Amino acid sequence: MSKKSYLKLFLIFLLFSSPLSSHATVFHDSMGRNVILSSVPMRIISLAPSITEIIYFLGLGDRLVGVTRFSYFPKEAQKKPKVGAYTDINVEKVITLNPDLVIATADGNKRGDVEMLEEARIPVYVVNPRKVNQVLDTIERLGELCGVADRAKRLVSCLRKRVTSAIKAVRNKGKPLVLLVINVKPLMSVNGSTIHHDIIQLAGGRNMTGDQPITYPKLSMEEIIRKGPDVIIISSMERRGEFEKARKEWFKWPTLPAVRNGSVYLIDSDLIDRAAPRIVSGLEEMARLIHPEIEWKSVHGPLTTDH
Repeated sequence: MSKKSYLKLFLIFLLFSSPLSSHATVFHDSMGRNVILSSVPMRIISLAPSITEIIYFLGLGDRLVGVTRFSYFPKEAQKKPKVGAYTDINVEKVITLNPDLVIATADGNKRGDVEMLEEARIPVYVVNPRKVNQVLDTIERLGELCGVADRAKRLVSCLRKRVTSAIKAVRNKGKPLVLLVINVKPLMSVNGSTIHHDIIQLAGGRNMTGDQPITYPKLSMEEIIRKGPDVIIISSMERRGEFEKARKEWFKWPTLPAVRNGSVYLIDSDLIDRAAPRIVSGLEEMARLIHPEIEWKSVHGPLTTDH
Protein backbone atom coordinates (compact mmCIF):
# COMPACT_ATOMS: atom_id res chain seq x y z
CA MET A 1 0.00 0.00 0.00
CA SER A 2 1.35 3.42 -0.93
CA LYS A 3 1.97 6.09 1.69
CA LYS A 4 -0.78 8.23 0.16
CA SER A 5 -3.32 5.36 0.34
CA TYR A 6 -2.33 4.62 3.94
CA LEU A 7 -2.85 8.23 4.90
CA LYS A 8 -6.25 8.29 3.22
CA LEU A 9 -7.39 5.20 5.17
CA PHE A 10 -6.07 6.77 8.36
CA LEU A 11 -8.15 9.90 7.69
CA ILE A 12 -11.29 7.82 7.10
CA PHE A 13 -10.72 6.02 10.41
CA LEU A 14 -10.41 9.31 12.25
CA LEU A 15 -13.50 10.69 10.56
CA PHE A 16 -15.72 7.96 11.97
CA SER A 17 -14.05 7.62 15.37
CA SER A 18 -13.96 11.30 16.43
CA PRO A 19 -17.44 12.77 16.96
CA LEU A 20 -17.71 16.56 17.17
CA SER A 21 -18.45 18.11 20.55
CA SER A 22 -21.78 19.84 21.00
CA HIS A 23 -20.02 22.53 23.07
CA ALA A 24 -17.90 24.35 20.53
CA THR A 25 -16.63 27.86 19.83
CA VAL A 26 -16.33 29.17 16.28
CA PHE A 27 -13.39 31.38 15.33
CA HIS A 28 -12.83 33.07 11.98
CA ASP A 29 -9.29 32.93 10.63
CA SER A 30 -7.50 35.33 8.26
CA MET A 31 -8.89 33.54 5.22
CA GLY A 32 -12.51 33.87 6.38
CA ARG A 33 -12.74 30.19 7.31
CA ASN A 34 -14.72 28.95 10.29
CA VAL A 35 -12.49 27.13 12.79
CA ILE A 36 -14.35 25.17 15.47
CA LEU A 37 -12.72 24.46 18.85
CA SER A 38 -14.47 22.26 21.40
CA SER A 39 -12.19 23.51 24.21
CA VAL A 40 -9.12 25.64 24.87
CA PRO A 41 -6.32 24.03 22.81
CA MET A 42 -3.63 22.33 24.88
CA ARG A 43 -1.82 20.43 22.11
CA ILE A 44 -0.76 22.93 19.45
CA ILE A 45 1.28 22.38 16.31
CA SER A 46 2.92 25.36 14.60
CA LEU A 47 3.46 25.12 10.85
CA ALA A 48 5.89 28.08 10.59
CA PRO A 49 8.79 29.47 12.64
CA SER A 50 6.96 32.80 13.02
CA ILE A 51 3.98 31.07 14.62
CA THR A 52 6.31 29.19 16.96
CA GLU A 53 7.76 32.51 18.12
CA ILE A 54 4.29 33.92 18.74
CA ILE A 55 3.22 30.92 20.83
CA TYR A 56 6.32 31.25 23.02
CA PHE A 57 5.83 35.01 23.26
CA LEU A 58 2.35 34.32 24.66
CA GLY A 59 3.91 32.05 27.29
CA LEU A 60 2.41 28.90 25.79
CA GLY A 61 5.52 27.02 24.77
CA ASP A 62 4.57 24.06 26.93
CA ARG A 63 1.50 23.52 24.75
CA LEU A 64 3.52 23.10 21.56
CA VAL A 65 3.75 19.45 20.57
CA GLY A 66 5.22 20.01 17.12
CA VAL A 67 7.02 22.69 15.09
CA THR A 68 8.62 23.03 11.66
CA ARG A 69 12.32 22.99 10.87
CA PHE A 70 14.16 26.27 11.44
CA SER A 71 11.98 26.98 14.49
CA TYR A 72 15.07 27.87 16.51
CA PHE A 73 13.79 30.91 18.43
CA PRO A 74 13.56 30.76 21.33
CA LYS A 75 16.10 28.01 21.99
CA GLU A 76 13.52 25.82 23.72
CA ALA A 77 11.70 25.40 20.40
CA GLN A 78 14.60 23.37 19.01
CA LYS A 79 13.69 20.51 21.35
CA LYS A 80 10.16 20.13 19.99
CA PRO A 81 9.22 17.31 17.55
CA LYS A 82 9.61 18.39 13.92
CA VAL A 83 6.81 18.03 11.36
CA GLY A 84 8.81 18.98 8.26
CA ALA A 85 9.55 22.33 6.63
CA TYR A 86 6.71 24.83 6.52
CA THR A 87 6.53 24.47 2.73
CA ASP A 88 6.68 20.66 2.98
CA ILE A 89 4.65 19.46 5.97
CA ASN A 90 4.61 15.79 7.00
CA VAL A 91 0.84 15.53 7.38
CA GLU A 92 0.99 11.99 8.77
CA LYS A 93 3.41 13.11 11.51
CA VAL A 94 1.10 16.01 12.40
CA ILE A 95 -1.86 13.64 12.76
CA THR A 96 0.03 11.14 14.91
CA LEU A 97 0.97 13.92 17.35
CA ASN A 98 -2.76 14.25 18.08
CA PRO A 99 -3.04 18.07 18.14
CA ASP A 100 -6.23 19.86 19.10
CA LEU A 101 -5.13 22.91 17.08
CA VAL A 102 -2.81 23.44 14.11
CA ILE A 103 -1.82 27.00 13.17
CA ALA A 104 -0.78 27.56 9.55
CA THR A 105 0.23 30.44 7.28
CA ALA A 106 -1.48 31.36 4.03
CA ASP A 107 1.74 32.24 2.19
CA GLY A 108 3.85 29.25 3.19
CA ASN A 109 1.75 26.16 3.89
CA LYS A 110 0.17 24.18 1.08
CA ARG A 111 -3.61 24.35 0.80
CA GLY A 112 -3.74 20.59 0.21
CA ASP A 113 -2.01 19.92 3.54
CA VAL A 114 -4.53 22.11 5.35
CA GLU A 115 -7.41 20.31 3.66
CA MET A 116 -6.07 16.87 4.64
CA LEU A 117 -5.79 17.95 8.26
CA GLU A 118 -9.35 19.25 8.14
CA GLU A 119 -10.49 15.89 6.79
CA ALA A 120 -8.94 14.34 9.90
CA ARG A 121 -11.10 16.73 11.95
CA ILE A 122 -8.10 18.63 13.22
CA PRO A 123 -8.87 22.36 13.56
CA VAL A 124 -6.52 24.42 11.38
CA TYR A 125 -6.35 28.18 11.92
CA VAL A 126 -4.67 30.09 9.08
CA VAL A 127 -2.93 33.45 9.61
CA ASN A 128 -1.85 35.88 6.89
CA PRO A 129 -0.18 39.03 8.28
CA ARG A 130 1.27 41.25 5.54
CA LYS A 131 2.02 44.38 7.56
CA VAL A 132 3.53 45.15 10.96
CA ASN A 133 0.19 46.09 12.51
CA GLN A 134 -1.36 42.93 11.09
CA VAL A 135 1.31 40.91 12.92
CA LEU A 136 0.24 42.53 16.17
CA ASP A 137 -3.42 41.84 15.37
CA THR A 138 -2.51 38.21 14.69
CA ILE A 139 -0.81 37.86 18.08
CA GLU A 140 -3.97 39.12 19.77
CA ARG A 141 -6.18 36.75 17.78
CA LEU A 142 -4.01 33.76 18.63
CA GLY A 143 -4.12 34.79 22.28
CA GLU A 144 -7.90 34.75 22.13
CA LEU A 145 -7.85 31.41 20.31
CA CYS A 146 -5.63 29.89 23.02
CA GLY A 147 -7.57 31.29 25.96
CA VAL A 148 -5.09 33.99 27.00
CA ALA A 149 -6.77 37.02 25.44
CA ASP A 150 -5.97 39.41 28.32
CA ARG A 151 -2.31 38.42 28.37
CA ALA A 152 -2.06 38.86 24.61
CA LYS A 153 -3.64 42.32 24.73
CA ARG A 154 -1.25 43.40 27.47
CA LEU A 155 1.82 42.18 25.59
CA VAL A 156 0.68 43.61 22.27
CA SER A 157 -0.06 46.95 23.91
CA CYS A 158 3.65 47.24 24.75
CA LEU A 159 4.57 46.36 21.17
CA ARG A 160 2.16 48.94 19.76
CA LYS A 161 3.73 51.64 21.92
CA ARG A 162 7.15 50.77 20.50
CA VAL A 163 5.81 50.92 16.94
CA THR A 164 4.22 54.30 17.64
CA SER A 165 7.49 55.61 19.12
CA ALA A 166 9.47 54.57 16.03
CA ILE A 167 6.94 56.10 13.63
CA LYS A 168 6.79 59.33 15.63
CA ALA A 169 10.59 59.61 15.65
CA VAL A 170 10.84 59.61 11.83
CA ARG A 171 7.78 61.78 11.21
CA ASN A 172 8.49 64.94 9.23
CA LYS A 173 12.00 63.73 8.39
CA GLY A 174 13.33 63.19 4.89
CA LYS A 175 12.55 59.88 3.19
CA PRO A 176 15.78 58.36 1.85
CA LEU A 177 15.60 55.92 -1.04
CA VAL A 178 16.29 52.48 0.44
CA LEU A 179 17.54 49.36 -1.29
CA LEU A 180 16.91 46.26 0.82
CA VAL A 181 19.02 43.35 -0.42
CA ILE A 182 17.55 39.99 0.60
CA ASN A 183 19.84 37.90 -1.62
CA VAL A 184 23.32 38.66 -2.92
CA LYS A 185 23.77 36.21 -5.81
CA PRO A 186 21.66 37.04 -7.70
CA LEU A 187 20.82 40.47 -6.28
CA MET A 188 17.20 40.42 -5.11
CA SER A 189 14.95 42.84 -3.26
CA VAL A 190 11.24 43.14 -2.36
CA ASN A 191 8.19 44.87 -3.82
CA GLY A 192 5.25 46.64 -2.22
CA SER A 193 3.33 43.48 -1.34
CA THR A 194 5.82 42.37 1.32
CA ILE A 195 6.09 43.03 5.02
CA HIS A 196 9.61 44.33 4.34
CA HIS A 197 8.11 47.15 2.27
CA ASP A 198 5.81 48.07 5.15
CA ILE A 199 8.76 48.15 7.56
CA ILE A 200 10.78 50.44 5.26
CA GLN A 201 7.86 52.85 4.95
CA LEU A 202 7.10 52.89 8.68
CA ALA A 203 10.82 53.45 9.35
CA GLY A 204 10.79 56.61 7.27
CA GLY A 205 12.22 55.37 4.00
CA ARG A 206 11.15 54.75 0.37
CA ASN A 207 11.51 51.26 -0.97
CA MET A 208 13.52 51.47 -4.21
CA THR A 209 11.77 48.39 -5.65
CA GLY A 210 8.33 49.00 -4.16
CA ASP A 211 6.70 49.40 -7.58
CA GLN A 212 8.13 46.22 -9.09
CA PRO A 213 5.49 43.72 -10.36
CA ILE A 214 7.42 40.70 -9.03
CA THR A 215 7.39 40.07 -5.27
CA TYR A 216 11.13 39.40 -5.08
CA PRO A 217 12.65 41.12 -8.12
CA LYS A 218 16.14 40.37 -9.40
CA LEU A 219 18.26 43.47 -9.93
CA SER A 220 21.22 44.45 -12.09
CA MET A 221 23.98 46.77 -10.93
CA GLU A 222 23.12 49.03 -13.87
CA GLU A 223 19.60 49.52 -12.49
CA ILE A 224 20.86 50.12 -8.96
CA ILE A 225 23.41 52.69 -10.18
CA ARG A 226 20.73 54.42 -12.25
CA LYS A 227 18.30 54.70 -9.32
CA GLY A 228 21.00 55.64 -6.81
CA PRO A 229 19.77 54.45 -3.39
CA ASP A 230 20.62 56.66 -0.41
CA VAL A 231 20.71 53.68 1.94
CA ILE A 232 21.58 50.04 1.27
CA ILE A 233 20.53 47.48 3.87
CA ILE A 234 21.60 43.86 3.48
CA SER A 235 19.36 41.28 5.07
CA SER A 236 21.09 37.96 5.56
CA MET A 237 21.12 34.80 7.64
CA GLU A 238 24.90 34.68 7.17
CA ARG A 239 26.88 35.46 10.27
CA ARG A 240 30.38 36.55 11.25
CA GLY A 241 32.87 37.08 8.40
CA GLU A 242 30.56 36.25 5.50
CA PHE A 243 27.98 38.69 6.79
CA GLU A 244 30.49 41.56 6.86
CA LYS A 245 31.98 40.54 3.52
CA ALA A 246 28.61 41.08 1.82
CA ARG A 247 28.57 44.66 3.11
CA LYS A 248 32.12 45.49 2.01
CA GLU A 249 31.43 44.32 -1.54
CA TRP A 250 29.29 47.43 -2.08
CA PHE A 251 32.23 49.78 -1.62
CA LYS A 252 33.39 48.78 -5.09
CA TRP A 253 30.72 51.19 -6.35
CA PRO A 254 31.72 54.65 -5.00
CA THR A 255 29.29 56.50 -7.29
CA LEU A 256 26.31 55.18 -5.29
CA PRO A 257 25.00 57.80 -2.81
CA ALA A 258 24.74 55.12 -0.11
CA VAL A 259 28.42 54.25 -0.54
CA ARG A 260 29.55 57.87 -0.61
CA ASN A 261 27.65 58.54 2.63
CA GLY A 262 28.78 55.34 4.33
CA SER A 263 25.15 54.24 4.55
CA VAL A 264 25.60 50.54 3.78
CA TYR A 265 24.36 48.39 6.64
CA LEU A 266 23.60 44.85 7.72
CA ILE A 267 20.42 43.68 9.43
CA ASP A 268 19.53 40.32 10.94
CA SER A 269 17.03 38.76 8.54
CA ASP A 270 15.11 37.11 11.40
CA LEU A 271 14.02 40.56 12.57
CA ILE A 272 12.33 41.51 9.31
CA ASP A 273 11.51 38.20 7.58
CA ARG A 274 9.35 36.61 10.25
CA ALA A 275 5.87 37.87 11.02
CA ALA A 276 6.44 37.50 14.75
CA PRO A 277 6.90 39.80 17.79
CA ARG A 278 10.55 40.48 16.87
CA ILE A 279 9.27 42.35 13.80
CA VAL A 280 9.02 45.37 16.12
CA SER A 281 12.74 45.15 16.85
CA GLY A 282 13.23 44.94 13.08
CA LEU A 283 11.25 48.16 12.60
CA GLU A 284 13.26 49.92 15.30
CA GLU A 285 16.56 48.77 13.81
CA MET A 286 15.49 49.75 10.30
CA ALA A 287 14.52 53.21 11.53
CA ARG A 288 17.91 53.62 13.22
CA LEU A 289 19.73 52.65 10.01
CA ILE A 290 17.65 54.84 7.71
CA HIS A 291 17.73 57.83 10.07
CA PRO A 292 20.98 57.69 12.09
CA GLU A 293 20.72 61.44 12.63
CA ILE A 294 17.83 60.96 15.08
CA GLU A 295 18.28 60.62 18.84
CA TRP A 296 16.74 57.25 19.64
CA LYS A 297 16.26 57.51 23.40
CA SER A 298 12.50 57.31 22.95
CA VAL A 299 12.75 53.87 21.35
CA HIS A 300 12.90 50.83 23.60
CA GLY A 301 15.74 48.31 23.66
CA PRO A 302 15.80 44.87 22.06
CA LEU A 303 12.67 42.76 22.31
CA THR A 304 12.78 39.78 24.62
CA THR A 305 10.28 37.07 25.43
CA ASP A 306 10.53 37.67 29.17
CA HIS A 307 7.28 38.70 30.81
